[in-house]
Amino acid sequence: MNRTDRLYAIVEELRAVAPRPRSASWLAHRFEVSRRTVERDVSALQQAGVPVWAEPGRTGGYCLDRARSLPPVNFSPDEAVAVAVALGSLAGTPFAGGGATALRKILAAMRDDDAAAAHDLAARVHLLGAPSDGPAVPAVLADAISARRVLRLRYTDRDGATSTRDVEPLGFVGSSTGWYLLAWCRLRDGIRAFRLDRVDRVTATAERAPRRVVRPEDVQVPDGDLRTLTLLG
Repeated sequence: MNRTDRLYAIVEELRAVAPRPRSASWLAHRFEVSRRTVERDVSALQQAGVPVWAEPGRTGGYCLDRARSLPPVNFSPDEAVAVAVALGSLAGTPFAGGGATALRKILAAMRDDDAAAAHDLAARVHLLGAPSDGPAVPAVLADAISARRVLRLRYTDRDGATSTRDVEPLGFVGSSTGWYLLAWCRLRDGIRAFRLDRVDRVTATAERAPRRVVRPEDVQVPDGDLRTLTLLG
């Protein structure tokens, strides 16, 4: 663990137990450094304005004023898009405006590169009506777009025919009938939508998927208004 990460970790540890103290010996053991290193780290935090103080006594140690220190907001691109999808259910409710404001605050708190990645990921999510609930989605499928790995699917189509295909993930489509993986199917040599609850097995290969541009007309959906997710409220 480098020093910057350790400084953040010390603050989070002290916040978790506040107002109780953590001794320098405990912190040194926890982060596998010397007491002297912990003392220097705490001094650096104090000089940076973090409300940490030393409580004397046999049971004393370092304390953090929790009321004066808020935890950092570190949303990943996946988390920001997940929030945007969830907030979509607020449309037409009295809370729609508040949801849009909350999303803008999340984006403002993110690093520039993470925010850019979140916008790029959101542009690959398309919604048709209100998406329905379904079974749990395997993590490898949920991460498919961000990871950009070629996937090997065993898929059962609507007629009950099962096939194994290598696909390049392009995006997701959510509708009232379920969620679909939008991908370039190497078996069919074209864009196909794979209903997630019909994916019997999925593995991520070591191959990096090439970047492909998907035009709205490339997405074949039933009658309805297809909208692309946006992170702009």
